[in-house]
Amino acid sequence: MGFQSVKAIESLSERKEFLYHLLNDVKALDMMIEKDLFEKGIQRIGAEQELCLVDKNFRPSKNALEVLEKIDDEHFTTEMALFNLEINLDPIKLGSNCFSKLEDQLNLLLNKAHRSAKQIEENKILLVGILPTLKKKDLVFENITPHKRYQVLNKILKKIRGNGFKLRIEGIDELILKHESIIFEACNTSFQVHLQIPLHQIVDKYNWARVISGPMLSIMTNSPMLLGKELWSETRIALFQQSVDLRNQSYLLRGQKPRVSFGNEWLRNSIIEIYKNDIVRYIPILTSNFDENAVKLLQQGKIPQLQALNIHNGTIYKWNRLCYGINEGVPNLRIENRYIPSGPTVKDEIANALFWVGVMQSMPKKYKKVYDKIPFREVKGNFINAARTGINTYFNWFGKGISAKRLIKEQLLPLAYEGLIKSKIDEKDISYYLNIIEKRVDAHQTGSVWITNSNRKLCKKLTKDIASATLTSCMYKNQIIGKPVHQWKLANPKQCVDVDLKNIELDEFMTTEIFVVNEDDLVDLVVKIMEWKNIHHIPVVNHKNKITGLITETNLNAVDLKKKKLIIAKDIMIKNIITVSSDTSFKDAKNMMIKNKVGCLPVLEYGDLIGMLTKNDLKRMQDTLSRNE
Repeated sequence: MGFQSVKAIESLSERKEFLYHLLNDVKALDMMIEKDLFEKGIQRIGAEQELCLVDKNFRPSKNALEVLEKIDDEHFTTEMALFNLEINLDPIKLGSNCFSKLEDQLNLLLNKAHRSAKQIEENKILLVGILPTLKKKDLVFENITPHKRYQVLNKILKKIRGNGFKLRIEGIDELILKHESIIFEACNTSFQVHLQIPLHQIVDKYNWARVISGPMLSIMTNSPMLLGKELWSETRIALFQQSVDLRNQSYLLRGQKPRVSFGNEWLRNSIIEIYKNDIVRYIPILTSNFDENAVKLLQQGKIPQLQALNIHNGTIYKWNRLCYGINEGVPNLRIENRYIPSGPTVKDEIANALFWVGVMQSMPKKYKKVYDKIPFREVKGNFINAARTGINTYFNWFGKGISAKRLIKEQLLPLAYEGLIKSKIDEKDISYYLNIIEKRVDAHQTGSVWITNSNRKLCKKLTKDIASATLTSCMYKNQIIGKPVHQWKLANPKQCVDVDLKNIELDEFMTTEIFVVNEDDLVDLVVKIMEWKNIHHIPVVNHKNKITGLITETNLNAVDLKKKKLIIAKDIMIKNIITVSSDTSFKDAKNMMIKNKVGCLPVLEYGDLIGMLTKNDLKRMQDTLSRNE
């Protein structure tokens, strides 16, 4: 949603005016198609690079505005959260060495960002689909970039929904939580690629873009974790849909579609079908000050901006989005690929872009009118499955089953080569970048595979949060070196830890898998739980799930269970317990345990129990500190 001057539609008159301009824009677009006014004989590519800003401990930094001011380059702009930025690369004519030029410009701009970020509290720039060190406490309204368009969209979301938003994603782990603002969308960072398409090809090419989305995504995934949970191979797909879902209960009951989607049906005759369907399905939520009548401008021989149409299209987030633009007074159409994640490296991103463009350019003639060849739901299913399982996906491909790796190597890489030769791309660039894709397949290592396997390895020796910081540190170092992800070795804490552990807060190394008992549970059950799980302390909660006490081995040893039958946890628990908050420092927590002679500290956040700090956690943290001194 790139418009700076948008505002929420809050009155009937604003809604009527916007709909008038929107319908007028559709009519004008139809006239432009009928007269074939679109640019011919040239294709361009472009890209938008979203990136994460982290501090010296690889936690999200809220310094985006300060870094942006320091960079002072019109290619850079804000994103929704204060820990994100975006780079808009210059459009380049498709052909020759356009992809290596794209890489050169991106590296040049990223180097500028790295230098500027370092000057602001030693911040760093990171490319990753979802930042591993993000925590729920980072995703609050206060961290939304204070620009009108973000504030307006958040206000609209809350007004339409009428309550908090629920997020539920099931993968290896399960994530269920509530959120109160649109900022969860800002967890997602992508590398959005644009390809200009001639008018006479746009219907078939738009359909083809959706056909290949699943296989493309399967080899490009880089977002397997969110808030410390292993979820989908490309968790962004599920997260984005749920984080900006405007549907309340009544919308759901009548089958309203989410504004983030893969789509629902094939395009058959004209691109007008897309916009008509969107107007029918999705209520307008934003408007602006309009200074043109699109139809009248056309009648005067001028090309309209189609401002209302672009505003409405900008609030509907298709993974393959059709966009209208104007270049030097001539209109064009392009497909925006929104599902490619940011990272793992610039070379990986450019390889992804070249691979996608190549396959787009070489659409086989037999797949024209693809709606007669394969059901739309099958293609949509391929995309969702790829988001879930990445490189391990098994696809339904025109009536046959085939693995992602076989499909890419046997069919899509040859198609990409063909399409790139047809587009007159230098063979040196074709060979170089397609080799990155092929080697990624052979090594069975996408960004998601590397992140998942590295995190599992680190968690064997480190707490979950220290592992996340170490993982992010390793990722950063590999990005700086610049080797594609298929050459990365799994993260090694001895080589990669670059975190100031002495300043890490308590929630970085506490135990988060907590076993609790209710006040009314039998002490016999308490004994068994502590015995079975080999734990020495267990919190006691009431019917509201709030902590009210603590039972330790000392408590239990003081009770003669043979003489006292059917006693409950409430009868023996310690009621005056010492608790700490999640932002307590390692040093303060350690001193508190020594001073009060306690073996554990329950950790609370807004009154809720979120973790336990034990002597074992302190020892493990002390060992980590010692290894890095």
